[in-house]
Amino acid sequence: MDVQGIKRRFGIIGNAPGLNRSIEVAYRVAPTDLSVLITGESGAGKEVFPQIIHQFSSRKHGPYIAVNCGAIPEGTIDSELFGHEKGAFTGAHESRSGYFEVANKGSIFLDEVSELPPSTQVRLLRVLESGEFIKVGSSRVLRTDVRIIAASNVDMVKLPGQGRFREDLYYRLNTVPIYILPLRERKEDILILFRKFSMDFAERYRMPEIVLDEEAVQMLIQYDWPGNIRQLKNITEQISIIEKNREIDAATLRKYLPDYMEQKLPALISSAAEKSFSSEREILYKILFDMKNDMNDLKKLVHEIIEKGPHEIDLEDNRLMDKLHTGSEPLYESAVSRMPDLKRSDTSHIEDTEEIIEESLSLHDKEVELIRKALEKYGGRRKMAANELGISERTLYRKIKQYDID
Repeated sequence: MDVQGIKRRFGIIGNAPGLNRSIEVAYRVAPTDLSVLITGESGAGKEVFPQIIHQFSSRKHGPYIAVNCGAIPEGTIDSELFGHEKGAFTGAHESRSGYFEVANKGSIFLDEVSELPPSTQVRLLRVLESGEFIKVGSSRVLRTDVRIIAASNVDMVKLPGQGRFREDLYYRLNTVPIYILPLRERKEDILILFRKFSMDFAERYRMPEIVLDEEAVQMLIQYDWPGNIRQLKNITEQISIIEKNREIDAATLRKYLPDYMEQKLPALISSAAEKSFSSEREILYKILFDMKNDMNDLKKLVHEIIEKGPHEIDLEDNRLMDKLHTGSEPLYESAVSRMPDLKRSDTSHIEDTEEIIEESLSLHDKEVELIRKALEKYGGRRKMAANELGISERTLYRKIKQYDID
């Protein structure tokens, strides 16, 4: 069966090369008994690939059991997976077979396998190595013949180094890796998926199908979709039910994408040679330190103006020119206009002024001040202000709301 035939059979929508490659790998590994580890972000559609592997394997007539490891409490997960004997713990009124016993001669899909506690990881490793397991509260060794397919929405490569997952178990599970692309890396599939969902909901709710105008289509494609296909489906359903107008424009769609950004903006520290910061607070500290250096340079410039006179200084060649021209009145002109009132004997007060300014560098106040200046500089255009500040437009929106900035 070809890739297109598999997509039709399992209801997979899309033609992205990465998606087709993942389907092809699943189809090719299916006839073997190798363990498979499927990784990808939440909502990207990982759950369909274990079904492909099972249905094209020699175990297709055996049981197929899907288990969400993250949804089972740590105290009962061993009992759920491996079973328990009567009286093994409080409430165990009778013996119970676990998923590995029930799935004998079939396949078991362990979703969110990274959530397994350490004790369960040891038991799972034994099943992978020898097919043996022991029920909770028993000493009798049982055997099972199952194909294990695991999935996770986190980068499991890092977990062994963090002490959160056994390295030997990771390599046992990761015999054949399959990576599922996030929706933002399948731009060509977004509109196709939207139309499919729109048709499905129109049929389900017996109402006209919703369509997007050209601007809304571009917004749909440019959005990053952090919740992937699941988020796209939910938003399509919301619009189908809530909106009376069946032709959706960009303004209407934006209400359902509150964190939409028209484009990704460069970070404040974009040079590869410079240090990358792990948080906005560290970036803000960098801004404040830069402000302090500029303040020192400004103080030296004022000293020089006092000593030589404002007309003898070549301000056009000064490196502060770009930074001094902030607001409607350039900072250096404001300083020069006050020069007649200054005497050379007043130089010592400049040192004191710098000290006072340094003591009042509140992170909150300076952040608000920087945002206000950026917005004022660009006439309230938030995209350009965010670019100036080196943050995303989404972050700027959040900051404006947080600090109640007009």
